[in-house]
Order: sequence, then C-alpha cells, then structure tokens
Amino acid sequence: MLLTLLGVRGSTPAPGKDFVTFGGHTSCIAVTQNGTPAPVLVLDAGTGLRALTPLLKGEAYRGSLLLSHLHWDHMQGIPFFTAGDRDDASVDVYVPAQDGRNGEELLAQAMQPPSFPITPGGLRGRWTFTALEPGTRQIESFHVTCAEVRHKGGRTFGYRVSDGAVDLAYLPDHVAAGPSTPELETLIGGVDVLIHDAQFLEPERALADAYGHSTVEDSVTIATRYAAKALVLFHHAPQRTDAELLSIKEQINASFPVLLAREGDEIDVASLVASGGHEP
Repeated sequence: MLLTLLGVRGSTPAPGKDFVTFGGHTSCIAVTQNGTPAPVLVLDAGTGLRALTPLLKGEAYRGSLLLSHLHWDHMQGIPFFTAGDRDDASVDVYVPAQDGRNGEELLAQAMQPPSFPITPGGLRGRWTFTALEPGTRQIESFHVTCAEVRHKGGRTFGYRVSDGAVDLAYLPDHVAAGPSTPELETLIGGVDVLIHDAQFLEPERALADAYGHSTVEDSVTIATRYAAKALVLFHHAPQRTDAELLSIKEQINASFPVLLAREGDEIDVASLVASGGHEP
C-alpha cells in the first residue's frame, strides 16, 4: 500500500514561505495498492485533492473519495478536482450518514448557492454520493472499516483500510484523550500505520478541547495504547511553521517510528514498518 500525502494541514490552508517544507494544503491522502498504476481511493478531499490531478497524467479519475467528516478542510477540494470534473470521470463519494439526509444532500450543505456556484450534481462525469454507516465494506480493492470517533461539529468517522497485506488507520480529527473504547480497538489495534490528528500541543490543551482535537502527546499515547507499529502525525495547525514542526519532531520519544506528515511525501506502509521509520 502506497500513500501519497497531498494535504496535511488542518482547519484552513497555510500558504507562505514559512510553510514550504511541510506544505499548506488541507487534508487529502491518495492510496494506491501495490502493483496498480494509479490511486483509486482517496482519504478526505481538502484542498490537497487538487494535487491529485497532475499525478494522474492526463487521465480521468475513476475511484472513490472517503470523507472522514464534512468540515470545510476535508471537502473543499471537490469542485476544484479537475481529473474528477470531466465527462469521462467516475467518482464515488462516501460521507458519514447523519440527519436522515442522503450523501448528496449532506455535501450540498456547503456546496450550493449562495455559498458556492454549483451543487454536487453540477459536477461532470458519473458521481455517486453515499451516506455511510459504521461497519466494514469493500471499497474499490480495499476492505474498509469505519467507526464513529469523538470530534465536534457533526458526525466523524475514523477509517481502517486493508489491502490484505497491511492495515492503515486514518483518524485525522479526533479527541484521543479519554478511556479506551471498542471502536478505537477495532480501528487502531495492531495497525501497521496510524495517521492521527496532532493539531495541538499540550500548552494548547484548552484549544484542543474547545475544537475537538488532539495534541501531539495524545497521538503518541493512543498509538502506544493500541500497539500501532508506526505513527504519522497529521492535520498540522495552520499557524505551525516549518521550524516549529521540526522542533516538535526532535522532542518526540516513542518506541516505534513517528513521522510528521509532509505534503508530497510517499509512504510505502510495509517498507516504513520494516525500515524502522526512516523518512521517505
């Protein structure tokens, strides 16, 4: 399983000279199964989704978008995804079910006039929108398990993605502080790589609690608790500069590989675990 990190920020994009190393696009990860030419599964559709188009080298996107929740920084890339907005594209979008609405209605809450010029139905190509309930299902060539996790402002899912050889857990927005739960054991237990919300630091605990996020320390703790083999710190705060992120990395003490998500990086999950976490 190959992961391409297209966007690693939380809340809002972070442009500028102080954010070049780690990147400024919001949450988006393309997942490619080893041996296949292009990704067919994308985790979240923040502004980083735009970067998938050049990777497809002129081809239309034919695959699925799996959204953890419907906050702006996880869906704003959809109408600007040109490889998906074309007549020969085929895109299946999955969002957490809530409020008795179908998938298209849920997405349209933020994508319709007067907030945006078109609705999801205005995208070209074949698009489907599915309101997803917790459980395990086949999406593209992957077994995907979803379960509800704690995060403010609408139903939020964490995902476990397996290709039969390795397992990835993706919890980009999550309140990790608190007791163990069966849902978290299902999502994270013994996973090869955990990609987890690390937007705040311990001195910012009040902000983390107010907005429903985790600290870097929370992420390390939860990875340890559920025996993840490697951890990728994700959803960096938009104000966190490259220098500050590099400083954070130096302070982490863990018995397993810990990486800071960096826009543009490719992570081979099996190789990361086998290599002990050397940077790609």
